[in-house]
Amino acid sequence: MTKTSADAGQILSVTSECVPLIKSGGLADVAGALPSALAPHGWRMRVLLPAYPGLAALLDDPTPVCDLPDLFGGTGQILAGTCGQTEVLLLEAPHLFTREGGPYLDPDGRDYPDNPERFAALCWAAMVICRDGLPDGWRPDLVHAHDWQGGLVPAYLQQAGLDIPSVLTIHNIAFQGLGPAERLQGLRLDPALFTPEGPAEFWGKIGALKAGLSLATQVTTVSPRYATELELPEFGMGLEGVIAALPRPIAGILNGIDTESWSPETDAALVANYTATRIEKRKLNRIALAERFGLDLGEGPLAAVVSRLTRQKGLDLLPPVIPDFLARGGRLAVLGSGDVDLEAEYAALAARYPAQVGLLRGFDEPLAHQIYAGADALLVPSRFEPCGLTQLYALRYGAVPVVAATGGLADTVIAANPASLSAKVATGIVLPRIDAGGLAIALTQLCDLYADPRGWRQIQKNGLKADFGWGRSGAAYAALYAQLVQERVA
Repeated sequence: MTKTSADAGQILSVTSECVPLIKSGGLADVAGALPSALAPHGWRMRVLLPAYPGLAALLDDPTPVCDLPDLFGGTGQILAGTCGQTEVLLLEAPHLFTREGGPYLDPDGRDYPDNPERFAALCWAAMVICRDGLPDGWRPDLVHAHDWQGGLVPAYLQQAGLDIPSVLTIHNIAFQGLGPAERLQGLRLDPALFTPEGPAEFWGKIGALKAGLSLATQVTTVSPRYATELELPEFGMGLEGVIAALPRPIAGILNGIDTESWSPETDAALVANYTATRIEKRKLNRIALAERFGLDLGEGPLAAVVSRLTRQKGLDLLPPVIPDFLARGGRLAVLGSGDVDLEAEYAALAARYPAQVGLLRGFDEPLAHQIYAGADALLVPSRFEPCGLTQLYALRYGAVPVVAATGGLADTVIAANPASLSAKVATGIVLPRIDAGGLAIALTQLCDLYADPRGWRQIQKNGLKADFGWGRSGAAYAALYAQLVQERVA
């Protein structure tokens, strides 16, 4: 019997970022969305994350609820409060988290050298909450940790002798939280975990993600396709053997998006709001977008990129094939920053084709909304993509995604081909292969489809009508939690 009653259980979510408090990637969106997605199923989730500078001021009535007098080189405490409807627990430890820079990198873009200790402290605090509970009597029935920053939670729970199920979600296996072996004692890890076959050892280093994978009750990831890809050497990043040996298969649960914050019908960032039945108003956003990027409107599609400019995102493949796309009347708007050499390539393209290619560095949330609402197509040629949210936002706003056949991109975009076009179900374009030639073929198809206004409008409407909210995903997580908690008490 699945728990779905009003008192189904308590979940502690352990994450390094969470919308709307702090965000550097899609993990924050997921961590911020899960509490409300689970509430209809009776699960009460509290989110534990570090108290980076300024975060405590964003909470309503932050209250100290737990002292941590010996926390990896200093003292700390846990503050409880709310941010909107989300119940938040902030780990306040100035010696670890009060510093310039971002959550993981210093102002020069380098990893903080004490990152292993910083996020071990987060995991330790999670264990203390599970062991001692909170003053209001709240104690989690299950811990849900995210990525390597939460990877040591299962280890600390095991060392403390706590019989509580744990879930570890892989949002991107490329980031594994490796630390020097000599820090094992400082990280309060049992030496028995650090042997050639042990859960915390990875090629002579301490592997936080490996420890989480090996010791969690259940491992999940953010799309069904990525769950199967992770057993392959080209995607597993050295951990494919660990994953293949897990006692339970990885559960691939597709991410959702916040359909209230991301709604072309009500979005205040747009020049004009619209729906699938009033899609003609979308053209006003297209005109405004071209003006913002200094582009003239050609006869072809206006394509956009909203992304980090990295090889993982496949964005080194785009510059060589853009001239042919522009020759067919296409236009390109790019919002992002990343690898220095790629930024330079896109800047050179914008300088060479000033009325056809526009580049704005960095990230601007309102502008991202405007791009999804105004672009004809969104380019996401990633070499790997665990889930991806940009293609979901694009679908939600009627920007046709052009994606690689990998991870969540493959799970969420219905490729335009004769069968899907005939059935009027196509929602996007899928590269035939992930290289510059494959991207060139996809851009040619984009131009051909765009040249048929009626068919193009059908593809846009299909995306606008698709449901990628958190309803199904929230139900899947709730069912998984119920199963794990019931196994514990059985």
